[in-house]
Amino acid sequence: MVITYDSCETNIPAIDQERLSEWINRVVVTNGYEIGEINYYFCSDNYLLEMNREHLNHDYFTDIITFDYTVSDIVSGDLFISIDTVLDNAKEYGCDYFQELHRVMIHGILHLMEIDDKTDEDQEIMTQKEDESLALLSNID
Repeated sequence: MVITYDSCETNIPAIDQERLSEWINRVVVTNGYEIGEINYYFCSDNYLLEMNREHLNHDYFTDIITFDYTVSDIVSGDLFISIDTVLDNAKEYGCDYFQELHRVMIHGILHLMEIDDKTDEDQEIMTQKEDESLALLSNID
């Protein structure tokens, strides 16, 4: 299991990397997968906007871009998270910054496990899986 945390044009948030890595592994295993190599990159809005334009031809801000390298049941990928957008979303949704950050972090992992959010029905399933995953985090000391 390899989970790394790095930054691009910003600082890595003050997170407990060991605890979060254990949580992510638990979520992946609970869903019938194994952890391969997961790389989190915490970025500025502008950095992620440029990536969104370059790689996805989308000209808008987003909270996460996930590059999926999963093979079979080995979950692997690069996850780029905009700290700016996460903070804005936390304010908009009236929740704690770290709660929103954790939701976005696990959202990307769920995408790597083939959980989508393109339709309303898919979004309901994604939200349910996010909530279940966040509940697991509260059980990790």
